[in-house]
Order: sequence, then C-alpha cells, then structure tokens
Amino acid sequence: MKPTLLWYIPNEVHAGHRGDAGAADHNSLETLAGQARALEDSGWQGALIGAGWGRPDTFTLSAALTVCTKTFEPLMAIRPGYWQPAHFATSAATLDHLSGGRVRVNIVSGVDNLAAYGDTEASSAQRYRRTREFMRLVRRLWTEENVTFEGEYFKVTNSTAQPRIHARPDRPHPPLYFGGASEAAERTAATDADIQLFWGEPLDGVRERIDRLKALSRELDRDLPPLEFGLRVTTLVRDTSAQAWANAEERVVKMAKANGAGWNGHQFEAAAGQQRLVALQSRGDVLDSNLYTAPANFGGGGAGATWLVGSAAEVAASLRKYQELGITHFILSDTPYLTEIKRQGEQLLPLLRG
Repeated sequence: MKPTLLWYIPNEVHAGHRGDAGAADHNSLETLAGQARALEDSGWQGALIGAGWGRPDTFTLSAALTVCTKTFEPLMAIRPGYWQPAHFATSAATLDHLSGGRVRVNIVSGVDNLAAYGDTEASSAQRYRRTREFMRLVRRLWTEENVTFEGEYFKVTNSTAQPRIHARPDRPHPPLYFGGASEAAERTAATDADIQLFWGEPLDGVRERIDRLKALSRELDRDLPPLEFGLRVTTLVRDTSAQAWANAEERVVKMAKANGAGWNGHQFEAAAGQQRLVALQSRGDVLDSNLYTAPANFGGGGAGATWLVGSAAEVAASLRKYQELGITHFILSDTPYLTEIKRQGEQLLPLLRG
C-alpha cells in the first residue's frame, strides 16, 4: 500500500516548541500557512495539528489552513469531551465539503485540563467508553441518514449531518486516527478506529502491538474494514550520519540544561504510551539501528521522546522496516519546522515513495 506521508504543524501559544525558532509571529496565520504551503510544495500530503486546552483551537486553525492551500490535508486532533458528536460530524462534514475532501481526524482521549472546558469525565475507562461511542456515532452520522441513537453518553434523534460526505472508493468518510497504549485504548482502536497511531517504539514493540490489535479485532468482532496502523515520530535527518548524531546529542544536552522545557507540552506522564517510551532507556540509548531513546529521559514527551537519527538513506531504511510490519501512515517532524519540511521533503520523501 502506498504510504500516507504527513508532517506536524505546531499550534502553540508560546514560541520555541521543540527547539523551533522563537519568533514573535510563530503562530500567526502567515507563519503557519507558510508551513502548510511549503508542505504542498515539498510533496507532503498534510500535517497533524494537535489539540489541548490552553492551545489555539485546532479546528479553527485547520479550517484557515485549508483556505490558504490547495491540497494540504489537516489531521485535526479533537476531544470527545470538547465536542458533541452531531456538532462535530456536521462541522467536519462542512470543512470536508468546502476543502474538496481533505479532512482527517485524530481522536484524543488522554489526560487534559478537562474541567477548564467543562468536561467531568476523569475516569480513563469511562473516557475510552465515551470515545468508542463518539467514533461510532460520528461515523454513522457521516454515512447514514435519519440516525436515532441512545447510548451511555450520547443521544440523537432523527439526525442527519449536512452537508453529506462525498464517499470515494478508498475513502467512505474522513479517516479516524486514534492513539493509546492502555488496554482500554487498544480495545477502543480494535473496534472503532480506522488507524491506530504508535509513538516511536522499537520494531519489536510495534510488531507485538500490531499482532495484539489484530487479534483483538477478531476477538471483539470488529465490523469495520481492517484496522490500519501509523507511526508518529521525530526524524532527525542530516547530510551524513555523523552530522545527525552530533546534532542529536547537542540537543539532548540543551534539553537537560532546560529540564526539557518546550519538549513536552502535554500531560503525558501518566499515559501508558509515554511510560513505554521512558522504559526504553533501560535497554540503551540507541535501539534497533538508529532509534535514539535518550530524549525521553530529559523531558521529551510523545513524538519528542524518541528520534530516528541519521542520513536520509538511514532514516528511510528504518521507516521502511516499520512499513514492512504493516505501518502505512507516517507522521514525521523535526525543527526548525519550516527548514525541515523542505529538507526532508527533498531528501527523505523520494526514498519513502520509491
């Protein structure tokens, strides 16, 4: 299967995210639209735009960027506790219609400042049950008409999301991405997600999780097309391996001095996926051929916790190994964002497509 190749656009209030340039206009429309247009020009399909209370609104930014571009596909991170399913289904369908079918959705259930936006569902198990209900109902609202549903968390009567999603053979509706490593999260993905995202774990860990999720899909009688898999990881690419590793080690020294400031903007500490990344340190600073685990020990969270480091050929070879395991969606990034969009678009993307 031809891989889906996405990047990451930071929607942050404060400058300097993960070592990016600290310019005052870092989150202006001009700056972020410039990144989106550079992604188009460099051959990327689109970018993940993260969500969390205290950050600019993801949906608003995604809509703005589609207006400023022609092919850019926003992978919008959204939270079920922030949206009602019918409201979100209609909003996303509208943006999908206006953008010519470019919307992708990343459903997030992890820890956030829930009370700040009126959410009261602090229990992890309950949040994941709600997420399953949310995804199933949104999908029905996109693909069925006059939906009546009464669940544990949501209820609609005679509901039809307008405008209607224009189904394509390879895309009946905007794809629903999902992440999480806990048992509850994996059961949610196995039954109701379209794509399960993994952080940058070693190949053996990803292989084991793919096998488990496939088995869970069979055990739980998944009634959707087969679950697909994606990888969200930092890719530190330089002209030579020596240059890449020198830069990686220099960054970790800076992270240690700053106690990881700017490298972990989420409440990851209690998440099962983040715990897995931190635990990798016990196996060594470098796993497989070039997966650098040291950043997690100095404040790196999520995609900032482990990095694939090397020349374009070395990083591409590592990503192809994940592809051989069944990964078909890649969300990559490095900083400075604009510089690396162009560098990796020129050096790395042709190797992944070839």
